[in-house]
Amino acid sequence: MKSYAPTALMLGNVVTGCAVLAPAGMLGELASGLDVSIAAAGLLVTFGAVVLCVGSPVTAWLTSRIERRTLLAATLAILALANIASAFAPDYASLLAIRLVMLAIGALYTPQAAGTAGMIVPEQKRGSTIAYIFLGWSVAAAVGLPLITFIASRYGWRAAYGGIGAIGCISFLLLVWRLPAGLLGAPVDLKTWADIGRNRLILLLLSVTTLQMSGQFVVFTFMGPLLAKLTGVGPDAIALVFACYGVCGFLGIAVATRIVDSWGAWKSSVLFMGLLLAGVTGWALSAGLYPLMVASVAIWGLGFASTNSMQQVRLVGAAPSLASASVSLNTSFLYVGQAVGSAIGGFLYARDLFYAAGYVAAALVALAFTLVVLSRPKPA
Repeated sequence: MKSYAPTALMLGNVVTGCAVLAPAGMLGELASGLDVSIAAAGLLVTFGAVVLCVGSPVTAWLTSRIERRTLLAATLAILALANIASAFAPDYASLLAIRLVMLAIGALYTPQAAGTAGMIVPEQKRGSTIAYIFLGWSVAAAVGLPLITFIASRYGWRAAYGGIGAIGCISFLLLVWRLPAGLLGAPVDLKTWADIGRNRLILLLLSVTTLQMSGQFVVFTFMGPLLAKLTGVGPDAIALVFACYGVCGFLGIAVATRIVDSWGAWKSSVLFMGLLLAGVTGWALSAGLYPLMVASVAIWGLGFASTNSMQQVRLVGAAPSLASASVSLNTSFLYVGQAVGSAIGGFLYARDLFYAAGYVAAALVALAFTLVVLSRPKPA
């Protein structure tokens, strides 16, 4: 049964990724269907990310003594039901309220899934298994986000939310079936957070996470509307860009899974952060030219999920005894980056600064890349 457990955990990340990213794939439909502006619809991402960044460490602390299969399965059940409820939301305020409650609880899935992976595989396979579990986010971007865009443009945003809810129900059943019972993580207490605060490498890695996610979400949250404004393309062409982003993310993390145990997490991080920077910079320089923007997004995609995976692997390696807390805190800082980036992106979009978004994004990612280079581990 354990041989299938990482796949069950990975599929849970597909659902989590779709739930978190969904508004970005259908901002136009949400705005028109709920009678709000594009910038207001983008606040579903911004406010959701704020809840996620607070919820991740808090839920890690409150639930650290709960058996893992029970905890993760209950989280998936809530994600599924909340997405179904979103499909019936009567107005913007109701949809936002449902989303915030859903993400307050759903915040714990990704870090706890990564922590659980360390309990079910040998230590020498930990890095590749964590990377594999994060493949779920790549699948969410490669398949889920384009499907959300496609379904929402033809059948409405309610149908898209209903689809996510249905997939969540299936994922819940698979996790209950495949994940072994009796898995207990190390309790997270206040001393754990203090120990993390004294670890300079962990703090540096958390800064990298915040900067690179901030940079990406300046553009990513509004990618569909930006493409429409800058190139004049329709929903199908936008869905193609999301698909390229996600498929390349899938390829990037597949490569990361194969090389991280032999290359080491730092070299792998430099490679994938470099690709991320090249892609975001390409978006900025080619804004308005659809074919070049697609190519830039493809390069960007190679680095987005694999960079996050390498961050998780490096955190586990930096202090294995603190891994449960540091991975959840990294997820929290990831969502801080999403909130900051989408807020900046919304500010720029509302003022018609469509070209500036790419350059702001590239500057933030460049800072993250610099910190990764500076975080090179000292020779033993």
